[in-house]
Amino acid sequence: MVRRAAEICRLPVAEELAINIVFAGERAMARINRDFVGHEGVTDVITFNYLECKDELKNGDMAVELVICPDVAVSEGGRRENSSYAEEVTLYIVHGFLHCSGFDDLESDERRKMRHAERRVMKQLKTEFVLAEIFPQQS
Repeated sequence: MVRRAAEICRLPVAEELAINIVFAGERAMARINRDFVGHEGVTDVITFNYLECKDELKNGDMAVELVICPDVAVSEGGRRENSSYAEEVTLYIVHGFLHCSGFDDLESDERRKMRHAERRVMKQLKTEFVLAEIFPQQS
């Protein structure tokens, strides 16, 4: 599902390059957010894009790393209408991949384009995969 999401997002990651997804608790996520992004507090997903140096990447090197906070996915999945933990985690993956593909969400026009792309990719992934089987919510 991860490789398919990257493909739909038009993320130029060659098969021989790695995509790494790390799940971090709230404290670790807040620390990563502060240390690498310069923001305080917990967030849903942080994207590290190494594709900017893709000419230097060799087989097995990491092209993209996403750090996802499952605690945020649980709370957001319960808060948003028609959403679930599995859909939130998948959305965070899609969101990170879209950032790597050149989308931004800082300005309202750009945010609108990114949200449209997120909906398009999520719709496609939901037709191809049972997301709850890939990311079952832990109790």
